[in-house]
Amino acid sequence: MLIKSSLDPTNTYLSSWTVVGNQCDGSFDGVVCNDNGHVANISLQGKGLSGKLSPALSLLKELTGLYLHYNSLTGGIPKEIAGLTSLVDLYLNVNNLSGSVPVEIGNMESLQVLQLCYNQFTGSIPTQLGSMKKLSVLSLQSNQLSGALPASLGDLGMLKRLDLSFNRLFGSIPTRLADAPMLRVLDVRNNTLSGNVPIGLKRLAESFQYGNNLGLCGVEFATLRACSPLDHLNPDGKPTKNLPETADLKLNCSDTHCSKSSKTPQASIIVGVVVAIVGLSVIAFLAVSHFLNRVRKPGNTFLPSHESIDRLKSKEVCRKNGSPLINLEYPNGWDPLAEGRRFGGVSQEIMRSFRFNLEEIESATQYFAPGNLLGKSVFSAIHKGMLRDGTVVAIKSIIKSSCKSEEAEFLKGLNVLTSLRHENLVRLRGFCCSKGRGECFLIYDFVPNGNLLRYLDMKDGDHVLDWSTRASIINGIAKGIEYLHGSKINKPALVHQNISVKNVLLDQRFKPLLSDSGLHQLLTKDTVFSSLKASAAMGYLAPEYSTTGRFTQKSDIYAFGVLVFQIISGKRKFASAARFAAESCTFIDFIDPNLHERFCELEAAKFAKIALMCTHESPDQRPSIEEVVQELCSPLC
Repeated sequence: MLIKSSLDPTNTYLSSWTVVGNQCDGSFDGVVCNDNGHVANISLQGKGLSGKLSPALSLLKELTGLYLHYNSLTGGIPKEIAGLTSLVDLYLNVNNLSGSVPVEIGNMESLQVLQLCYNQFTGSIPTQLGSMKKLSVLSLQSNQLSGALPASLGDLGMLKRLDLSFNRLFGSIPTRLADAPMLRVLDVRNNTLSGNVPIGLKRLAESFQYGNNLGLCGVEFATLRACSPLDHLNPDGKPTKNLPETADLKLNCSDTHCSKSSKTPQASIIVGVVVAIVGLSVIAFLAVSHFLNRVRKPGNTFLPSHESIDRLKSKEVCRKNGSPLINLEYPNGWDPLAEGRRFGGVSQEIMRSFRFNLEEIESATQYFAPGNLLGKSVFSAIHKGMLRDGTVVAIKSIIKSSCKSEEAEFLKGLNVLTSLRHENLVRLRGFCCSKGRGECFLIYDFVPNGNLLRYLDMKDGDHVLDWSTRASIINGIAKGIEYLHGSKINKPALVHQNISVKNVLLDQRFKPLLSDSGLHQLLTKDTVFSSLKASAAMGYLAPEYSTTGRFTQKSDIYAFGVLVFQIISGKRKFASAARFAAESCTFIDFIDPNLHERFCELEAAKFAKIALMCTHESPDQRPSIEEVVQELCSPLC
């Protein structure tokens, strides 16, 4: 309760945390306990919290994950937090925290991810951070940190990503840091660093970013100038030594000595050049600071600092498999995508190429902003989002309890989804599994014209689909089903199980795209069954399902036949009268009146015949999808 009162002093967002409640029964928002009945995870990212961090956090001795990013927390980091010796993930980024980074954090031996970026921290980077031997990610960008870059960070044997950009750091880049064995990404842009860049950083290629540090030099880096003797002299005109690993650089001389040593002509020239370089660096830094202050002003359309994040990263290369934070966020417990796992039939290469991380999902959806919500069901929600390269996507989140409990089966299901590629299926771009949120995310291409349901039961004058568009939609759906039912290389024959107007999306040219193809491969049987209620109500469920309880290709055919009736009639509700009209050749009476008789009667007759055959009560009497496609492609006369 001390933690609650500090984080949420107005009791606006954490009202579920009560004195009489049990934090381990699921009633406390954002709290997860371990098997010992102790709090192991606090996930309150993006909750609107405006309080402070409480020293009482240190009492949660078995806490492994603390996720408080994308809030408006103020104040500093209490040094007591170092008492969380089991903590693996510490996410405090995108807040309004200030003060210095506590040196005590260096004692947190289990910490793997430390996210403090996009705050207002000042002072130096503690040299003690070099003691965290398990640290993989250190993100300190977009603060007001100053002083030298600690060489002790080179002692972090597991460090993969280090981001120190957009601060006030000066001095050289330590050679020890360049020799860090696991380092894959180093970003020091927009500081006032100087001196010769260690040649060891050449191995990082484009993952080493150093722009807007006017004092840096190095012959092995295309955009850097060659170093001169002046780059190795300090303001005394003497060779430079390694800068101290502290915030303040103090010259080893008295004012009198310094003034005397500068009286020689050579020293005067050197001092003048150095002053000019420093002056240009200060101007560059002030310009960057002014830019950052502008993009951080309140009133932006994104959550606090989201716009600045996107702008600062707009020129970054967007890798297909996301950023290096993959698999580092939630390393314990439910993590089907953990490195090193080997399950039969699963392509590890495909898995790697499709993976996203939670930071990218949160950024794309503006932390699941309500305005980006496209739809919601019992087990999932869909948000519109934008990736860092500007691609618009739809992100489906599925709660863990709805996913198959066996991770091997879950992975096999993902492998099936990644194998599906057809022009009439919605494209899966990637996925992400989050232990902290207890969700799996599927990232699809965004389809702008919504689902087919929107274009049924239209009133005269609304956007009524013309006949040629309806014919094209019917043909496209059939081809998509044909692809699913067929057995291809690297793709098994697949039954969709949930064909409906809601799962037919229309792109900008009204080309139909089947969605949720293969989704049942990830879900528990109970979840699949619960999602059938809507299908049954709309008449898509084949009559034999009530006795067999099984889905087959012929049950997909039945649902397709219902779709055809809906498309030509323009009605959402499938009625037995439509079948009777088709049987008695009076189907013309059921063609959408909004067409005002502007349709091809022969084509309408063919569609009615196909729909009639597909919805036959006996599955054996229904055609295969190959026969349907062949009939659709046959000439009318």
